[in-house]
Amino acid sequence: MAKKRVDKGVAGMELLVCRNPKAAKRYDIEERFEAGLVLYGSEVKSLRARRANLEGSYARLDAGELFLYGMHVAQYDQAGHAGHVPLRRRKLLMHRHEIEKLRGRLTTKGYALIPLQVYFKNGVAKVQLGLGRGKKKGDEREAIRRQEDLKEARAAMQRHKG
Repeated sequence: MAKKRVDKGVAGMELLVCRNPKAAKRYDIEERFEAGLVLYGSEVKSLRARRANLEGSYARLDAGELFLYGMHVAQYDQAGHAGHVPLRRRKLLMHRHEIEKLRGRLTTKGYALIPLQVYFKNGVAKVQLGLGRGKKKGDEREAIRRQEDLKEARAAMQRHKG
């Protein structure tokens, strides 16, 4: 019987809504932060149904506040008369000292704030942000080479066990 894959996540996470798998391939993530999301009721229902996508989304500081752009949250089918706009900007909630720390790091050229995953923790929607630097083309080739070496090593181990 095959082993069940355990999802890596944040301690205390109840429900993983979505991930951004391309973020790790495109960026070297140096530091991770957790932020709350300001949402409408229909957005929370859609997130609980796992109808969200982080592809192409990013976070940015505007006038001292942190916002998430490009996150798609699908319309909730059973919503009443007032739904929500799927691609609106959403405010992120963090402590002031964390935002100031981010401001200092983001002014450095090459750094970006990328959403890595959205999840529920203690009944509250959270987003994990990664402070990362964009990878170069050579970095991608090196990562691919490293993955292939690992794959070959694992295959050799399986052959040796067998």
